[in-house]
Amino acid sequence: MQNSNPQIEESWRTILSDEFKALYFSELKQFLVEERKQFTIYPPGNQIFSAFNFTPFTDVKVVVIGQDPYHGVGQAHGLCFSVARGIRKPPSLINIFKEMKGDLGFEIPMDGNLEAWAQQGVLLLNATLTVRAHQAGSHQNKGWEHFTDAVIQKLSMHRDQLIFLLWGNFAISKKELIDTSKHAVLTAAHPSPFSANRGFFGCKHFSKTNEILEKSSKQKINWEII
Repeated sequence: MQNSNPQIEESWRTILSDEFKALYFSELKQFLVEERKQFTIYPPGNQIFSAFNFTPFTDVKVVVIGQDPYHGVGQAHGLCFSVARGIRKPPSLINIFKEMKGDLGFEIPMDGNLEAWAQQGVLLLNATLTVRAHQAGSHQNKGWEHFTDAVIQKLSMHRDQLIFLLWGNFAISKKELIDTSKHAVLTAAHPSPFSANRGFFGCKHFSKTNEILEKSSKQKINWEII
């Protein structure tokens, strides 16, 4: 992020080239440079674009939208809701796994790393891609949302028959960026302990996603984390 060439997979670099050249993105990079002089920033610089590097633009089948990276030590590694290996699973992620178990019968994994989903075409996209250590929301409204809204719009415009999983009011607000005439949108409450009982548990988004993929003659996602 400190140079003009973000560490991002080539298909994404091409489709987002105008964003990287935009004034807001230059200002965002400068903001991050100044932040790093004073604070610890998560995730590490080489993992900011992990969601894109694990899931090339042309491979995306499913999009999960989160809000902020985790702000605890060692948690964030560039995939929304996921934590690096060996890190304790946060409550929202535990609830995601509980719903997965209830829906598909898979046991709740010991590990909270979701790279296996990303490698199968699940884009795990946070709206804001960085955060100051121990300060939730500290990098909101600095330009990241402009960038990730563009990501959603590019996917909506240039891809067909994607599935967007929107959990919670913030994610659901992104529905206006999606052409619902050609993409499936599944909504539910946020998996946070504060809201999971109000419509996340029982949403069956994992099995519903695979049913939609099957109807589209696409390979289903193996949601089981080993």
